[in-house]
Amino acid sequence: MANITVKTAAGKDAGSIELADAVFGVQPNVPLMHQVVTAQLAARRSGTQSTKTRAEVSGGGRKPFKQKGTGNARQGSIRSPHYSGGGVALGPKPRKYDQKTPKKMIKAALASALSDRAAEGKVLVIDDWGFDAPKTKQAIAALGALGIDGRALVVVEPSDTNTIKSFLNLPEVQLIERSELNAYDVLCNDVIVFTTATLPGLSGADQVAAKPAQHAPARQTLLAADEPKDVTVEDAPVETTDADETPDADETTDLPAGAAAPTEDGSAPEGFEIKGNADSMLYHVPGSRFYDQTVAEVWFATADDAEAAGYQLPPSQRDDDEEDSK
Repeated sequence: MANITVKTAAGKDAGSIELADAVFGVQPNVPLMHQVVTAQLAARRSGTQSTKTRAEVSGGGRKPFKQKGTGNARQGSIRSPHYSGGGVALGPKPRKYDQKTPKKMIKAALASALSDRAAEGKVLVIDDWGFDAPKTKQAIAALGALGIDGRALVVVEPSDTNTIKSFLNLPEVQLIERSELNAYDVLCNDVIVFTTATLPGLSGADQVAAKPAQHAPARQTLLAADEPKDVTVEDAPVETTDADETPDADETTDLPAGAAAPTEDGSAPEGFEIKGNADSMLYHVPGSRFYDQTVAEVWFATADDAEAAGYQLPPSQRDDDEEDSK
């Protein structure tokens, strides 16, 4: 693992941290990144373009003139493609441009992009932004203290609203949540800025130790608050064998109230359409931007059930809801 100096928001040194070789130390695979980015951009296309064929335009139900004796070429309809106002031959029709990309390829492309930026010294890690309130001036001062010039991709926690609102008005800064990090956004920006809480590749213990306590409650606390009251836990130690060291997933997963587990084939249970991601504590409603890209760990029937379990909408959708309410 390579060491990198951790900075403060004021640009001072705050120790060092190791970058995981599996994320920041791989050999960049350019063809792989090209394929994944192409698939990602293709999925953004709406595919709603449409033209009418000669069977769909109005008119042309009879021959414009008789077959023989006029000296003109024989015609069957004035709505043929070569007529003005006629149908379009071989025109575009609605279609989907989605490409099926394996998850391993998406993960490998992200590692290649991050490794490319890390090899150029374009990856920065800070201990914490430390914004007590949303202040764009403080965000500009922090970028200047860190020596960031050009487009910057700032990886944030979804609950760190002060940081999100501080950078939101800066056109040269792109905000992205840790769970939504992808190869395309990494390659489109010159500098990638992580905090110790959002840096990928850390072990679970390191992430808990590095995560600021004032920004987001621990996931265990949220789950504990939503546990059914009739659930009892035995405090007495139980002797286990080697076969019992790895319990089944159903025995270790505590679902919040109003939530349902995915089915065996990964599809939504009947009556549950809202996806919940336990790592980011976000929920996605059908039709939203990242709904199809999100792998649901839990399912909810309504948005109220998801918010009662501690899940939140992505920041971009929360801003849209606030504008609609105004």
